Amino acid sequence: MNDIQAVADRVEIEALRGEFSDAAMMSDYDRFVSLFTEDAVYQIPEAGVVQTGREEIRAGSERLADEWEFFVQTTHPGAIELDGDSASGRAFVCEVGRLRNGMSIFNYALFHDRYRRTSEGWKFSERVFEVRYFDTTPLPGSPTVDWAATGTDPLPEATK
Repeated sequence: MNDIQAVADRVEIEALRGEFSDAAMMSDYDRFVSLFTEDAVYQIPEAGVVQTGREEIRAGSERLADEWEFFVQTTHPGAIELDGDSASGRAFVCEVGRLRNGMSIFNYALFHDRYRRTSEGWKFSERVFEVRYFDTTPLPGSPTVDWAATGTDPLPEATK
């Protein structure tokens, strides 16, 4: 593989990882499951979650999303190891949110990934979520802002 192809592969895999967070936050389940191979496995070992195949991944993701009042996930670049039409890597994740039952969640985690090149581009063939820090301290904030109620003007006069 030439260097240009390796760069292109890395860019596409990084975009795949970003699409994952974007599709999850936008509740775009069609796009979300399209990021996985048909036989992919998605796991969250600490929660006992093992989903195999796009149908299970979609159903599980929809069930999980129904539990959240709000949820924000940011994904940060990590390692990528290319090996022809397959690759492995890690992505670093920060999540904050509140479940509908009132429980707040803040965590830092890793995704341990396996990727496969398909005719549609790179896809996840395996994604394993490993929590490194977990906090359930109640979040004082809210998913929306009523600036008038805060008595604060969020924009400096110079930006208006």
